Amino acid sequence: MTSKPLAHAALTAVALAATLLSTGTALAADKVSIMVGGYEKQIYLPAKLAEGLGYFKAEGLEVELLNEAAGVDAENEMLAGAVQGVVGFYDHCVDLQTKGKYVESIVQFSQAPGEVELVSTKHPEIKSMADLRGKSLGVTGLGSSTNFLTQYLMVKSGVPLGEFSTLPVGAGTTFIAAMQQDKIQAGMTTEPTISRLLKTGEARVLIDMRSIDQTKQALGGTYPAASLYMSTDWVQKNKPVVQKLANAFVKTLKFIATHSGAEIAEKMPKDFYAGDKESYVKALDAGKGMFTPDGVMPAGGPETVLAVLSGFSKNVKGKTVDLSKTYTTEFVKSVK
Repeated sequence: MTSKPLAHAALTAVALAATLLSTGTALAADKVSIMVGGYEKQIYLPAKLAEGLGYFKAEGLEVELLNEAAGVDAENEMLAGAVQGVVGFYDHCVDLQTKGKYVESIVQFSQAPGEVELVSTKHPEIKSMADLRGKSLGVTGLGSSTNFLTQYLMVKSGVPLGEFSTLPVGAGTTFIAAMQQDKIQAGMTTEPTISRLLKTGEARVLIDMRSIDQTKQALGGTYPAASLYMSTDWVQKNKPVVQKLANAFVKTLKFIATHSGAEIAEKMPKDFYAGDKESYVKALDAGKGMFTPDGVMPAGGPETVLAVLSGFSKNVKGKTVDLSKTYTTEFVKSVK
């Protein structure tokens, strides 16, 4: 039997839906669901930090942050309409356009991937990406940005696709376990997973893309990575809400630029420290320079991303991509 409160709620919902359908109004315009490709990762710090600082509420937004281990899965949730936005890598905006899907970076969080290719210390013979021929390499998910970057770096090193394998192992504990069990001999991951493995001596750095300069060495230019991206169609229909999101995230990026790792860490959930606050703060201080101070797409960044994807991807190679439709600065430049 349905209780009276539930029946009343159901009737109210039906009546509201009917009203909205008749008026063409979007349901709860200021309520937004955003899928984050692993919100405990420091590369996606602005998502939880904006929430912790109260910047969403200050803009009159009710933002639901949902966690997904890999960016490619977050992207799929958005394309299915389950969420309105994704905090993930900008490269998906380029990749998706080649498949006829238009999504755009609204706020560009970072100008370096914040990723590191780690090698298990069980394998001292591995001294370069070329030495990973025939090996199993950990990525967060197949079709994820870690997979994109891994494939590019291998092909660039002279190892064609098919002569190595990528294994989806997520990040954090699952990535660490895969390396401990030698299921992967190397893998691409972010903080705080990097610091955890370096501290125990179970891994060493092979390729470091945590700073802009190191990224330029590895990828040939500035590589815009973490961002808030959304469907172009949804953005066009919901500009006031998108502007509020941009306001909140740009304020968050300014907070990161003007505060220490320790001050930032205090605003984050304690379980994000993975039991080692000191290492978490140290990694933050070392890596926060990857974030943009204003959410603006760095000059030349989209071209680098297109060059990287074209270096290995059959989806992208030889395709015409209109980069101007993969990001917008309309909202970040309107933040007051």
